[in-house]
Amino acid sequence: SNLEAMKNKDMNMRGIYSIILNKFKLLEIDGRESGKTLTDDDAAKILQKTIKELEEEKANYLKVNNSREAELIDLQIKNLNGFLPKMLSYDEMEKIINSLPDKSLPNVMRYLKTTYGATADLKMAGEILKKL
Repeated sequence: SNLEAMKNKDMNMRGIYSIILNKFKLLEIDGRESGKTLTDDDAAKILQKTIKELEEEKANYLKVNNSREAELIDLQIKNLNGFLPKMLSYDEMEKIINSLPDKSLPNVMRYLKTTYGATADLKMAGEILKKL
């Protein structure tokens, strides 16, 4: 029934939220020992890593033709993406890289990491650098 499906969907989201909150807690405990506080960037990185894990899980379910599980995971991914900060677009990143005096790979990556954190897709940055 629709009611069952809605309940399952809700449980599905609750499950993934608790996984993420646990990851946050662990990172917070680690941070406390080293005197670091969690940043939005840390949170974004946890979300991104979890999304990547979910995408692998979804691919495995699709391999065994379990489309129901794959759909539930897809829903989790969509929901988690909603919490992520907006990523830099290709054009934005190209502009940033072009504006840097030192376009060496280590320098560009360091700059993007420290200035834009999790909103910078470093793989994309690498592709842009190859074209320069």
